[in-house]
Amino acid sequence: MKNIGYAAQSSTSPLDIVTFDTRDMRDHDVLIDILFCGICHSDLHMVKNEWKNTIYPIIPGHEILGRVSKVGRQTQGFKEGDLVGVGCIIGSCSSCPSCQKDLEQYCDKGFTLTFNTKDPISGSMNYGGFARQIVVEDKYVLKVPDKFQEKDLAAVAPLLCAGITTYSPLRNWKVSKGSKVGVVGLGGLGHLAVKLGSAMGAHVVVFTTSQDKMEEAKKLGADEAIYSKDSKAMAAHKNSLDFVLSTVAFPYDLNPFLDLLTLDGTMCLVGLPAAPHPSLRADILINKRRKLAGSLIGGIKETQEMLNFCAEHNILAEIEIICIDQVNEAFERMLKNDVNYRFVIDMKSL
Repeated sequence: MKNIGYAAQSSTSPLDIVTFDTRDMRDHDVLIDILFCGICHSDLHMVKNEWKNTIYPIIPGHEILGRVSKVGRQTQGFKEGDLVGVGCIIGSCSSCPSCQKDLEQYCDKGFTLTFNTKDPISGSMNYGGFARQIVVEDKYVLKVPDKFQEKDLAAVAPLLCAGITTYSPLRNWKVSKGSKVGVVGLGGLGHLAVKLGSAMGAHVVVFTTSQDKMEEAKKLGADEAIYSKDSKAMAAHKNSLDFVLSTVAFPYDLNPFLDLLTLDGTMCLVGLPAAPHPSLRADILINKRRKLAGSLIGGIKETQEMLNFCAEHNILAEIEIICIDQVNEAFERMLKNDVNYRFVIDMKSL
């Protein structure tokens, strides 16, 4: 099936329009006309081969919102015209202990990414959401709740990665009313962590290296905003936080933030840098029985739960809508942190 999209041919080449083959539909598949696709920092990592596993040509994009245009003969739960979403996962083994617990992101055999992977049946390459259409098995397609308004659909797209990446750890560590939560970084992930944590009833403290973002953090729902280079301000929060969520995707010293945790507190990393963080101080963990953990996106069931939660609490990403031919400029701006939280491509421009 012929398709068009924007692909990178190498780590140094710009993305440009290509014609490519999308695999034929199978009985349980959904064909989706893509309306919007968010741009995640991991798209940039993959295009630049910073994780050393990119297969070229690559068509990125895993924050996909679209409309069903065709369903397979045995597809369940979807019909033509439905508004749907696709995130990072389009396949898993379905049988390992993790998959049986609806935690496909931790599939023992490795889940199938939306792009830069091979289809396990046909062996053909999977290409992402910077394209006109995508074919996905029904069990990995999300329903877009009716409570989201048509005018807000572009701002729903980033929830399919940035939203679930922050929602899952907040839920896993049982953040709720009475919790005191720190959010490190106020970018594409961090701003949604603030909105979600606030909606869950937590007292949210944002830590940022940008003084310009301190007032923005409060507008987004944070109770406090701390300039993390201010040692006195950091010291004032020592031993005070139940949970710290680090959304930063570059290496930095974790020790000052671990020191903010109370007894049995946890710091969770969701930002994946291209190089390691500096060494940890063991005494900071030992002295308060603190824990350093990580979290990877979320399973399909939890992602649907997150979408429903966001619809109920009117949580949307803060976005800047662009045309597809601006994607290379958007990547350059992301490298400079020059983005209003999340770029989203209006795929009508393709």
